[in-house]
Amino acid sequence: MISTVILITSLVVFLVTLLNIAAWPKVGSAGQDWAEQVSVLIPARNEEADLPACLDAVLRQGPAVIEVLVYNDHSTDGTGRIIDEYAMRDPRVRRVASQPLPAGWCGKNFACAQLAAAARGRLILFVDADARLSPQAVVRMVEEMSDRRLKFLSCWPGLELISFWEKALMPTLNFVVFSIFPAPFSLLSGRPSLALAHGACLMFDRDSYGEIGGHSLVRDQIFEDVRLAQLWRARGARALCLDGQDVVRVRMYRTLEEIRRGFQKNFFPAFRHELSFWTFIAFHLLVFLWPFLWIIFAGFRAAIAVIMIILLIRLALAAHFRQPLWSAFLHPLGEMVLISIGLSSWWRCKSGRGVEWRGRQYHSINSGN
Repeated sequence: MISTVILITSLVVFLVTLLNIAAWPKVGSAGQDWAEQVSVLIPARNEEADLPACLDAVLRQGPAVIEVLVYNDHSTDGTGRIIDEYAMRDPRVRRVASQPLPAGWCGKNFACAQLAAAARGRLILFVDADARLSPQAVVRMVEEMSDRRLKFLSCWPGLELISFWEKALMPTLNFVVFSIFPAPFSLLSGRPSLALAHGACLMFDRDSYGEIGGHSLVRDQIFEDVRLAQLWRARGARALCLDGQDVVRVRMYRTLEEIRRGFQKNFFPAFRHELSFWTFIAFHLLVFLWPFLWIIFAGFRAAIAVIMIILLIRLALAAHFRQPLWSAFLHPLGEMVLISIGLSSWWRCKSGRGVEWRGRQYHSINSGN
């Protein structure tokens, strides 16, 4: 009975994955020039290694970008120097003065709020320092905002994978999201629960951002991007996330330790309720990991069918997102790492130790209530 349920569930997941691959729209090509539209906003904390390439890509976007504002979030490396060097080269680049982090705010959210307050473009585009915009990316996003009558557009980025651990583990991120989240339905429904976003690339209508409350709505949220999309929809504004791997690419984490800390900070806070977290853990343990253990220890035949379906899902996603196909065959390793990081994130949040990121410790996490 349990084996049948797992088999049927894996088939449903396979169909959801195929739906996402086939029907989730990509950002369209640029059809016209859009001039003097966009303020690009970059929060930067200790981004000396990534910021130059990010700024280079932004400054190649053309006249659609009227200014590039960078918030040096109390960096201890050469981030401030890089901002000043680029500001001397191009008058569009400007540093936004750093302010002490107020109580109750996460660092990135406060940086984004300060950037938005200083922006003057009709549209504002938040870009992470490790993101790389493709040529005409800004114009393409502006056109999508116009054609779809949006107030909020996010582009799900492609992942740049260099090291072994990036190639082995980072594809798990897309597997987690697009094996269960029906992305095309998000375009047809305005339900907040179907909202999706990726914090590396967020474009807003500036007036709507201010009227709704912007990042102040999620001041204490580490998992702020999806929360913003949900709140936007809850307030009646149109918000979408499109397949943007041809628009923006990002190298999120480089080492095994960075992957662990990066996933740990977001994992438990991503869930609104603790029951949802444990349901997710049980689902991944029973459906996506247990069949691999079952076949090793018991040789259960039904497990073979489930394993084949899971590997097909992983291979299909790897091909779609242009990731190494061999990473699919490390799926059991990815699941064990995922579940262990999830449990660690839960324990740190529930024990009061909190999670750490960019040298800051966040003890009070608005999740799991």
